[in-house]
Amino acid sequence: MKRRIKVIASLAVAGLALVGCSSSDPTGQESKSAAPSGTIVIGSQASYSNEIIAEIYAQHLEAHGYTVDRQYQIGSREVYIPELEAGRVDIIPEYTGNLLQYYDSSTTATTPEEIRTALDEALPEGLRILDLADASDQDTYTVTRETADEYGLTTIGDLAELSQPVALGANAEFEERPYGPTGAKEVYGVDIAVTPINDYGGSLTLDALRNGDVQVADIYSADPAIPANDLVILEDPEGLILTQNVVPLVTTKVDDDAAALLDEVSAHLDQETLVALNTRSVNEQATSATIAKDWLAEVGLD
Repeated sequence: MKRRIKVIASLAVAGLALVGCSSSDPTGQESKSAAPSGTIVIGSQASYSNEIIAEIYAQHLEAHGYTVDRQYQIGSREVYIPELEAGRVDIIPEYTGNLLQYYDSSTTATTPEEIRTALDEALPEGLRILDLADASDQDTYTVTRETADEYGLTTIGDLAELSQPVALGANAEFEERPYGPTGAKEVYGVDIAVTPINDYGGSLTLDALRNGDVQVADIYSADPAIPANDLVILEDPEGLILTQNVVPLVTTKVDDDAAALLDEVSAHLDQETLVALNTRSVNEQATSATIAKDWLAEVGLD
């Protein structure tokens, strides 16, 4: 669940009635007024891709009579999970493998089905996941084409051929992730030194990789920057990084009808679609509101 640059354009674009928006900080660092009774609060991680998915959820629910309060760009899992557990956020787009490892860092689950089952057991009372989308947005160990060719890199384990430690650009929390330095050392014998770049695999991380400031970067697998820059995602044959299918994480505030609407979204969200949505954000600088509205109409969910 996954962590990218905050979308600069405002969500309040002309012609879109974004009901119940709040400018308050959902992290609890500032006081914020409670959402109206019956309102569903939808959050997002601090990444443009996650916000697009959250906005799709929001618009689809609004189209069916639900009142939505948007609390986007909250931050990392360590910040927004307590908000869900406390009932201050009701829905957030999540990523299965990372969510499972947040609650159970020693999990042995590997397949999407095993991860799903393990999550059902690991989530605390009051939280549940709905249907998994085919789309995933994986953390990756990514290098430039030049680096891959120069050192013959195809897998994460091949990084052991480089001078150690290998400089890897990623958000600061990568240091503590199971697939971070500790995991890379245990599974592949690679020494990793994290260079903190807190833009969730965005342009700063990309620039650091292309400029040679870091040798490897954590750029998420649905990022259009990967094909656009001919980057190479190193293979992970030992499954260091768990599958990260997109999935709604919800509280008991979400009733069966709302859950069914979110499942409709997941049924239409495959990998090609997620990359295309992200590409519109990056290349066109389209807002999440515009991207969500157009896509819902395209797939007949408006």
